[in-house]
Amino acid sequence: MTLALAAAVIVGVPLVLIGYITLAETALRPLPSLPAAAVRPWLWTAPGFFFLSVFLIYPTLKTIDLSFFGPDSATFVGLANYVPIFTEAATQTALRNNGLWLVLFTLLTVSLGLLMAVLTDRVRYEAIAKSVVFLPMAVSFTAASVIWKFVFDYRPAGTAQTGTLNALLTLIPGFQPQAWLISSPLNSVLLIIASVWVWTGFCMVVLSAALKGISAELLDAARVDGASEWQVFWRVIFPLLGSTVAVVTTIMIVFALKTFDVVYVMTSGNYSTQIIAVSQYQQMFTNRDFGKASAIGVVLLVAILPVLAFNLRRFREQEAVR
Repeated sequence: MTLALAAAVIVGVPLVLIGYITLAETALRPLPSLPAAAVRPWLWTAPGFFFLSVFLIYPTLKTIDLSFFGPDSATFVGLANYVPIFTEAATQTALRNNGLWLVLFTLLTVSLGLLMAVLTDRVRYEAIAKSVVFLPMAVSFTAASVIWKFVFDYRPAGTAQTGTLNALLTLIPGFQPQAWLISSPLNSVLLIIASVWVWTGFCMVVLSAALKGISAELLDAARVDGASEWQVFWRVIFPLLGSTVAVVTTIMIVFALKTFDVVYVMTSGNYSTQIIAVSQYQQMFTNRDFGKASAIGVVLLVAILPVLAFNLRRFREQEAVR
């Protein structure tokens, strides 16, 4: 069954694409050249628009619609599902934690990625160093969460510590093992650190690619004029990397707003580590309240839209310059 499905995907998808292209070009052939040129882009992009509508636009509109109904998705309740998001203690904790993720996670990933990009660019073993930093991106977020859960694991004093952090710290005389993942608000910071470990490599690779595009002659000219390395970075390198830093920052902000895996695997949102995405999951699959889950999803969408709009405007400005 698995082999048949794989063969259908490998063989069937290309055949469907070839068949669609053939039919589209056959339909365009009788048309005059000018109308055909106007219609061809729409025919070629039609499958993309179809899948975009089915798997993105329709679910979004349906989620907005369900957010105005009760748990059974049959009784209209208006804005009642939105009120608890801003009034209940649990959702207020989730919003506060998402704000912490937004600031701390974005700041650490972008700054560390930029630092690693600049430093690795100056060493002979650049490829090896970048591979080591980027390696966590090859691990799934769930697997990374399990790894860090073992790092922060806790056993009572006097027993063998299976958590790496406690095992190391208890080597210090007088230090007692700590239950890191249940100590609020430190546990939220530790969850952010686990995510930073994964995403720093991504930021480094993107910023390093932009750094390679800066002319070496420009940097040498600044040094010849007497600029220190610190001045070269802040006066030359950083301004030229500004657009790339902005793009990377918006990507990290979006991830911070919709993060789910690390929190769900390591704490399930307990011990005051609740965030919006985990809250939505629990409303949907634990409480079976589709209305509140949809309302949380809409709030998350509204929070992400300004960031996406800013990113889109940056892309348009860059295209205008080109």
